[in-house]
Amino acid sequence: MAKQNVAEQFVDILVRAGVQRMYGVVGDSLNPVVDAIRRNSAIEWVQVRHEEVAAFAAGAEAQITGSLAACAGSCGPGNLHLINGLYDAHRSMAPVLALASHIPSSEIGLGYFQATHPDQLFQECSHYNEMISNPQQMPRLLQTAIQHAIGRGGVSVVALPGDIASEQAPEKSIEHALVTSRPTVRPGDEEIEKLRRMIDAAKRVTLFCGSGTAGAHAEVMEFAERVKSPVGHALRGKEWIQYDNPYDVGMSGLLGYGAAYEATHECDLLVLLGTDFPYNAFLPDDVKIVQVDVRPEHLGRRSKLDLAIWGDVRETLRCLTPLVRPKDDRKFLDRMLKKHADALEGVVRAYTRKVDKHVPIHPEYVAAVLDELADDDAVFTVDTGMCNVWAARYLTPNGKRRVIGSFSHGSMANALPQAIGAQFVDRGRQVVSMSGDGGFTMLMGDFLTLVQYDLPVKIVLFNNSSLGMVELEMMVGGLPSFGTTNTNPDFAAIARAAGAYGVRVEKPKQLAGALKDAFRHKGPALVDVVTDPNALSIPPKISAEMVTGFALSASKVVLDGGVGRMIQMARSNLRNVPRP
Repeated sequence: MAKQNVAEQFVDILVRAGVQRMYGVVGDSLNPVVDAIRRNSAIEWVQVRHEEVAAFAAGAEAQITGSLAACAGSCGPGNLHLINGLYDAHRSMAPVLALASHIPSSEIGLGYFQATHPDQLFQECSHYNEMISNPQQMPRLLQTAIQHAIGRGGVSVVALPGDIASEQAPEKSIEHALVTSRPTVRPGDEEIEKLRRMIDAAKRVTLFCGSGTAGAHAEVMEFAERVKSPVGHALRGKEWIQYDNPYDVGMSGLLGYGAAYEATHECDLLVLLGTDFPYNAFLPDDVKIVQVDVRPEHLGRRSKLDLAIWGDVRETLRCLTPLVRPKDDRKFLDRMLKKHADALEGVVRAYTRKVDKHVPIHPEYVAAVLDELADDDAVFTVDTGMCNVWAARYLTPNGKRRVIGSFSHGSMANALPQAIGAQFVDRGRQVVSMSGDGGFTMLMGDFLTLVQYDLPVKIVLFNNSSLGMVELEMMVGGLPSFGTTNTNPDFAAIARAAGAYGVRVEKPKQLAGALKDAFRHKGPALVDVVTDPNALSIPPKISAEMVTGFALSASKVVLDGGVGRMIQMARSNLRNVPRP
């Protein structure tokens, strides 16, 4: 066998770990690795226009597949551009390996051109962050990085000087079997017994679910039925827990709706399942709280716990449910289901009034039509800001759809880059980017990546010519909106000039046809929808305190609006409530 250099060995190990592509921008110190990829048919180099897009795309791919994804940036400014997307991937627990190419090893510490310290820069957004300064560190260092990313769920960063990448790899290097999947974590019998006693003693139990309930839908439903519990969710838990859920009481948080807040405050035992929900202002401080999480560092950092359970949700409930005494009293559950249906009935009219004639178009209407026309297994990527509101309120989960956004990091401009990563995983699956005009224009250059690779991503652009969420924050805080207005071009014309399908929609009656045409188009498409910047009206009396810490009042008063087909689910669940 021909001798390998470090770059070739690096790429071979990524392939053994299941990496199918690496996103990045070529250049100087990174060139040996890119050339090794060029000569390896088992892995693809994806050329993006900005390294931040590379990191977002890798993070999205990892979230879709559950497997390791990779990105890279050249020395100095190149890898520095990765950092925002890596923060997002790390906070989303997406296993990503980032290669931070580095200046020549002999020049480190001497103020060389483009010098930075990647071994320091990425410390906060990674589980593992080390530099290969000697070929003898290979392949052990890279294998360790991979196992950190997969095993702990998040980012590992490896810095590699370009000259080291070109050196010969060790001849008798140790390549061990790689960890490529995470184990299940079962709590101890003592903790299960403590939880059983608390459940049995409680009269009113509420479950509040996050993204940690992925793969545990059946177990959560079985447990909810056994203890007659309302089931609320955080935004990241919506896609995993809301569908086929007769116990659903909606979502809590700034974008919340329904009776989730009441259900979490009026119970006598709140069970947090797989959620690191950050807004403690929405959590009660006068009820008993149990938290179940696979990451022990998450336990108790949002609220005072009466019991902390280290374990993944599915295994915990599989152990717990058969031991819990079934409850017969449905009064609390039925009362919360009725509150939920009543709450949705009260706000749905904001969406239904003359929306098919309103110009500029109601963004709620756009989201509702999109939800109806999109495929049953579509992947939606959602920009931070008002698109989060529309996705939370109008996208209907069904167990096959995916919704990905910067829900923990809260970055702008995430939707288009994440759509790139999601579409590379499966070109035959519908991927829809719900982009705001602010987020889209921030990284608009990578629209050309869609064209270059003929990726059939469909961008639905909510174009209200403003930074809508920021404007809302200013107004609620008593400040005049300032610096929030965008002067926008005809984005559809730009799409066509770039070689993609583009259509501009200014009237509601044009919307459904435009979306259908875009969905039928074989390649990338952009639907530029001119939406109403005043979609969320501000009440005349509201205090700044209402938004401090995303308090309940701001969410209920400012963001009350339509909720799409969720009202149908609530009405259906309400039919199951026994009548006296």
